[in-house]
Amino acid sequence: MRGRRSVAVVGGGPAGLRAAEVAADEGAQVTLYDHKRSVGRKFLVAGKSGLNLTNDADFDTFLCKYSGTEFPVERWTTLLRGFDSAALRQWASGLGVKTFVAGGGKVFPTSKKAAPLLRRWIMKLKAQGVGFVVNHRLRDLRRSESGVLLDFDCPTGQVTKHYDSVVLALGGGSWPTTGSDGGWISMLERSGVSVRPLQAANCGWECDWTESTRAIAEGRPLHHLSISAGSHTISGELMVTRYGFEGAPMYQLGPALRAMQQPELIIDFKPVFSLEHMVKKMESARRDFYKEARLRWKFTEPMCAILRQLYGEFDSAEVLARAAKACRIPLKGPRPIEEAISSSGGVAWSALDDQLMLKDLPHVYCAGEMIDWEAPTGGFLIQGCFATGTLTGRAAGNVQLKS
Repeated sequence: MRGRRSVAVVGGGPAGLRAAEVAADEGAQVTLYDHKRSVGRKFLVAGKSGLNLTNDADFDTFLCKYSGTEFPVERWTTLLRGFDSAALRQWASGLGVKTFVAGGGKVFPTSKKAAPLLRRWIMKLKAQGVGFVVNHRLRDLRRSESGVLLDFDCPTGQVTKHYDSVVLALGGGSWPTTGSDGGWISMLERSGVSVRPLQAANCGWECDWTESTRAIAEGRPLHHLSISAGSHTISGELMVTRYGFEGAPMYQLGPALRAMQQPELIIDFKPVFSLEHMVKKMESARRDFYKEARLRWKFTEPMCAILRQLYGEFDSAEVLARAAKACRIPLKGPRPIEEAISSSGGVAWSALDDQLMLKDLPHVYCAGEMIDWEAPTGGFLIQGCFATGTLTGRAAGNVQLKS
């Protein structure tokens, strides 16, 4: 006689839902816990302006989007190949959700909405026999002779549950109102698990605007820029905010900025023009150089306001052109982690085996953002969550037990 393996998945985000689905496919009896009243909250927030499920980039380009402390590229390559972007689109199709490729290779459901996909996904999980238990916050876990004991706080007090294996998909530290508040860190550290500090990723960065700059530039975009941080350069646009900058280039340059002792951006406001061409277009100008820049270079008022704050007035078109081609903007730091789209840091790779099982806690696996990896927006974040959920769900659920 063979018995069914019991699996607890703690965390109802994309990684946890996917782990539960795969473990159930392996024949395990799965119960999914979440400390909120419902599952998929971050999934729904991420899809508020359109659910970017994955990206259509080729695999090598896709792989280069991921990073982390002591990031194991070979392990991540195997993990990502185990559930890649094509597999994710096929999975969505299996739920009756068609997808399409938009600009930048971003893949969306045809409706662009997250709620219909989430509803169908939950219906599938329930049909597989997955149990859902909400309003249960994990407080502690420990090994037992035959598996893992989990202690939960719930509306009726404290309860302890036993499972053969456990998948932790507790998120990072961003958007804590959705449930990913980093509360699990002390619990794992008590068990000897190495955890890297959580930091804001995919977030805005702060700089010291003057009131006059803020009055002109706040809420206005800067288009067609070349933006550098250290040796990394990104083309795109930034949004000027009351505190600094937001935008996809900031998210992509985040790791490079965090590695700098004194973070700064170098912006080329007119990358399509050479320095010589810009100077030539100003050859008859003798004064009012900002006014002439707006007329001859098509500079916007926010661009001029930023240059004026950092460099003051100019008495030479060439000096202004040089500043406009390499405008150095000191940054104070990232916005608070609570505002970030995602977080870096988390469970160290050295604490995990190739199946993402904790070495110090056998039969306990980690998935999703709580592991020390990061990626920019554009479909790469959710793909990483699905890929880690797939691996851990299979590992946690595929061992049959003797009864």
